[in-house]
Amino acid sequence: MTQEEHELLLPLVEEENICLPLPVNVVSKYWNIDLPMSEAIETAKKYSGFSGSILIEGIESAERHGLSCKIVHSSLNELKKIIDSGIPPIVILPGIPEVTQHASVITGYNDEEKTILHYIQKGNQEGEMQEGAIPEDIFEKEWSEEGKLLIILAPADILSSVKLENDSFDKSNRLCFESERQNILKNFSEAINSLKQAIELYPNNSNALHLLGTMMNEQKSSECIKFYEKCLKINGKSYLTYNGLGNFYLKTNQFEKAEDFYTKAIEINPKRSAKIYKNRAYLREKQNKNEDAKDDLKSYLKYFPKAPDRGIIEQAIREI
Repeated sequence: MTQEEHELLLPLVEEENICLPLPVNVVSKYWNIDLPMSEAIETAKKYSGFSGSILIEGIESAERHGLSCKIVHSSLNELKKIIDSGIPPIVILPGIPEVTQHASVITGYNDEEKTILHYIQKGNQEGEMQEGAIPEDIFEKEWSEEGKLLIILAPADILSSVKLENDSFDKSNRLCFESERQNILKNFSEAINSLKQAIELYPNNSNALHLLGTMMNEQKSSECIKFYEKCLKINGKSYLTYNGLGNFYLKTNQFEKAEDFYTKAIEINPKRSAKIYKNRAYLREKQNKNEDAKDDLKSYLKYFPKAPDRGIIEQAIREI
């Protein structure tokens, strides 16, 4: 295969909405399906005040207009096979600081340069699609933080011709996306039920275990610990789970444990969150680890230079 055959040409799309996220819109247009923005705008009214994107709404819109979907835990080899079969997969990756996660369309790969190519929203001066190249090892490391989640949107006949490693767990993964929607709508009992159902269908679903742990954590329930720990046995690279445990132990004034889990999260991805440094600084100061606390506050400002509390933090650095 030539390098060109490992790359897919996607349409340039700039329109998006919280209920029609850009990756879903791009992939739908790739299959010559125009999803109506008016529909997404109408649906978005029930999410007033929410600023993220709701992938399940975009997926359901694509399905209503003729596409089929699978949500699976995948692998790098499978990702490449999907691209070579002419399907642009959507992957879930860590967000930039203070954005929890983001979905990205993968447009190809380059085995010679060992890079994964992803879609960039802005075209070049000629209005052509641009690609960003991520070194394969970095891509795989970051993708692992999200349990290597992958979304395939394609016409039913094309999708059915692709043999997926974890095909049977699609329903469990979809329930996780549905629970996130219920959580945003503050339907907490429905969200918890969806996650419990997801775990019944697939007890090793690390994402479901993490999300259920997070919901328990938000309710200040120590039940969160067992779900977080089960998640980490399956996916030891789950940054958000280590961070969640750190948050739980911080809230319950178990500072040594909180510091330990925050440190493990930072070891996985030092740049993922600025807030984690502020939290660790607080509990390090409580343990009289003043120099370490000061370093953490400096890291917080490094990764979040426009922090609204910058002045207060700078003063704290001087005073510690």
